[in-house]
Amino acid sequence: MALAPPIKVALGSIAFGIFWILAVFPAVPFLPIGRTAGSLLGAMLMVIFRVISPEDAYAAIDLPILGLLFGTMVVSVFLERADMFKYLGKLLAWKSRGGKDLLFRVCLVSAFSSALFTNDTVCVVLTEFILKIAKQNDMPAQPFLLALASSANIGSAATPIGNPQNLVIAVQSGITFGQFLKGLFGAMIVGVLVNACMLMGYFWKVLSVVKKDIEVASTVPSEVVADDEVISHRFSPATMSHLTSRGSQELEAAVEAVIQTTSASAGLGGIGDISFRSRRYNSESEIQTASPESKEAHADGAAVRTNASIVSVELIASRRYVRSLSNRQREVMRDDLSIADDREFLGERWKMICWKVAVYLVTLGMLVALLMGLNMSWTALTAALVLVVIDFKDARPCLEKQVSYSLLIFFCGMFITVDGFNKTGIPSTLWDWVEPYSKINSASGVALFSVVVLILSNIASNVPTVLLLGARVAASAAEISPAEEMRAWLILAWVSTVAGNLSLLGSAANLIVCEQARRAQYFGYNLSFFSHLRFGVPSTIVVTAVGLLLVTLVPT
Repeated sequence: MALAPPIKVALGSIAFGIFWILAVFPAVPFLPIGRTAGSLLGAMLMVIFRVISPEDAYAAIDLPILGLLFGTMVVSVFLERADMFKYLGKLLAWKSRGGKDLLFRVCLVSAFSSALFTNDTVCVVLTEFILKIAKQNDMPAQPFLLALASSANIGSAATPIGNPQNLVIAVQSGITFGQFLKGLFGAMIVGVLVNACMLMGYFWKVLSVVKKDIEVASTVPSEVVADDEVISHRFSPATMSHLTSRGSQELEAAVEAVIQTTSASAGLGGIGDISFRSRRYNSESEIQTASPESKEAHADGAAVRTNASIVSVELIASRRYVRSLSNRQREVMRDDLSIADDREFLGERWKMICWKVAVYLVTLGMLVALLMGLNMSWTALTAALVLVVIDFKDARPCLEKQVSYSLLIFFCGMFITVDGFNKTGIPSTLWDWVEPYSKINSASGVALFSVVVLILSNIASNVPTVLLLGARVAASAAEISPAEEMRAWLILAWVSTVAGNLSLLGSAANLIVCEQARRAQYFGYNLSFFSHLRFGVPSTIVVTAVGLLLVTLVPT
């Protein structure tokens, strides 16, 4: 593709430059509008400057990636509710020997998970959890966030379903899942280990500082209990024998049993239980009075107050009746109440176990479908919808809890801006200039080709880079031999994926980690562009070089 007219090249470069500055510096003094608005501004300028038409701008939005991201966000909410993170936390903290050991485990878990669930999915699911476990162990969040993002990118290079650019390469090249895994799995393993060693060396002093009164191995996410869970948890008086005397326990149990019987006969349901155990009439009446349906609320409140007064009168009579009972009769009433509480507890426990099993089965089914090569976006959306249906509740709280709509909008603007920049012809012209010197049958050609892919992947994003260079690289390598053609596709997959670790804008996984960490409710952390760049540059260069040695040596 030749260069566009000079005016189009200049205006497209200006629009892309504004997008890039606002994405790197979201609070830049002269225009502190943030990343999301910055991406929309860049996209709008591309359309206003007529670098890209409105129809092409809509077509540039990659809906499969957005659908995959949205679906995995919803699935992550249900996995969190099903205590998957608690079990993963036990795995990470099991017999842990300190910060370095914990960092190494984060690298391995995120890398292998990304190869199966895609790097975007893993970063969405694990970011806030990594912040929690770092806070619990009194360690800085930055090393673990970098470990998550960088290892997720490296691990995703091993399979065609690890990231979007690998999926494009697998479709265009016809490389099977087994061939992909054979060609890049070794490079992925070595790359993850090298990256982990560099992380530990870079943060050696920070990870060596351990608070004396905190033991990493004994602290797991299961010990974190939300405040609302503590407040809402209720204990039955019949099961708290260590807090009350025998006589008072019998009396309270008997009175509660009588109240339950009286309330049921009066058609009041659990009013006796509410008034005796948690005494929440006032709060419920206030909520009902404050609801929009004022007439019905006042009527319901009056009915509750009337019923409550009836129960209070019957409560006095019930207490007199209990005093007249023999010790044996009181014991029988207490045992009946204890059995009823145990049955209720077991019933709720089995319901929760069945629901967790259903969530895990749906997630496993999504994984199997992805391994079978089904459409990743629709698979994730289907799994999310199935989980919403089996939850049998209003889905609005679930969708509002962890779905970052600002991040989805950011990607929409980025797709349009990058596509407009590609239409200026600058990336294509760069490749036409270096193509004669980047033959992959020589070490210098592989090195030059890798540098070009690294630069373009961080300027124009890795997916557009693959779409732009894939067919040309394959055609150039096919002139040598069919084996070299496959090797060219694998080199493109490896370099374009690992290139995502160079800067914060290098891959969607990095942006997800950054935004999710910033939005974390209790453990928020701002991973800045330069803090990522200081580690990303040396890590990307070393890991890319080591992986290229293995990819070029492994027979295809």
